[in-house]
Amino acid sequence: MNFAGFHLVEPRWLGLAAVAPLLLALLQWRAARKRREQLAKLASPQFIGDLTASHSPARRRLKEVGLLAVYVFAGLALARPQWGSVGSAHAFVGEDVVFVLDASLSMTTTDVLPSRLQRAKFAIEDFAQRQSHGRVGLVAFAGSAFLQCPLTFDQAAFEETLMSIDEKTIPVPGTDIGRALTEAERAMDPKARRKMVVLVTDGEDLEKTGVTAAKRLATNGVVVFTVGVGTPAGREIQTLNRAGQTELLRDEKGEVVRSRLDEVTLRAIAEATGGSYFPLGRLGEGLQQVKAAMHTLDAASAARQTGRRGVERFYVPLAVAVLLVAVEPLVGTRRKRTPAPA
Repeated sequence: MNFAGFHLVEPRWLGLAAVAPLLLALLQWRAARKRREQLAKLASPQFIGDLTASHSPARRRLKEVGLLAVYVFAGLALARPQWGSVGSAHAFVGEDVVFVLDASLSMTTTDVLPSRLQRAKFAIEDFAQRQSHGRVGLVAFAGSAFLQCPLTFDQAAFEETLMSIDEKTIPVPGTDIGRALTEAERAMDPKARRKMVVLVTDGEDLEKTGVTAAKRLATNGVVVFTVGVGTPAGREIQTLNRAGQTELLRDEKGEVVRSRLDEVTLRAIAEATGGSYFPLGRLGEGLQQVKAAMHTLDAASAARQTGRRGVERFYVPLAVAVLLVAVEPLVGTRRKRTPAPA
């Protein structure tokens, strides 16, 4: 048998293989001494030999040594010996993806037609339809964030929820990316092999919490891909007044609010988690780049895990221990033939 690469996965269990037999040997020694003391009380020394003539000390010692060996081999089995090697490979099994969609008023800007929000929804819908592996979930955010669709394999339910989102979905005004990322993390399966978030927004993080939240998510194994919607030049935000007429949105100083794509912030959020930033583009090609990046990330992980791994051999000492336990009661302590008295 080839013992190349022999090692123990859990060597701490060798303590059981070393200490337990010593303790058992001590108990066996004390038991033997007690037996001799009891025999001395039952008969005089000249008769003890006659009383124990049929007893075989060698057989008793054999039984005792067998019990000691049981603990030795049990400890070795628990230490999980390995030798030899087999090839290992990692297959792509798909990823759960939580989309974080900006539903703030700035997403109604029309520097991307028909609007930033509508273009983002079309691109996410296309991504979900092409996502043949894994579940999808959806978080919408503005000044607050709420889970709109938990992780699901139900594409129809996801798409119905996605298409129902508009600038009125989140009643709290503003743009709090940090809270949105936190909500996305809560929506994920904590036991997932890897946690993927796709943040789709124009990047105007009014609360300035996005990068900080991304760094915290990275410590929990979350990878955030950011997709920028809009153009760096931007455009004025239009809104409806109380009379139902379209007018330009103005700030507290009365100046017209112009919304611009903040690629710097989005790139910083992605880099903080090991993800990537992509502009959405006019046809939603940014999300297709996200899909390719996810597969690249998974392939890199597979390359790290592919190689040779040791073969578990714990069953060898375990089989010996079980055999000894089964055989020990079958070994008697009497001699095969009692010697004739002198």
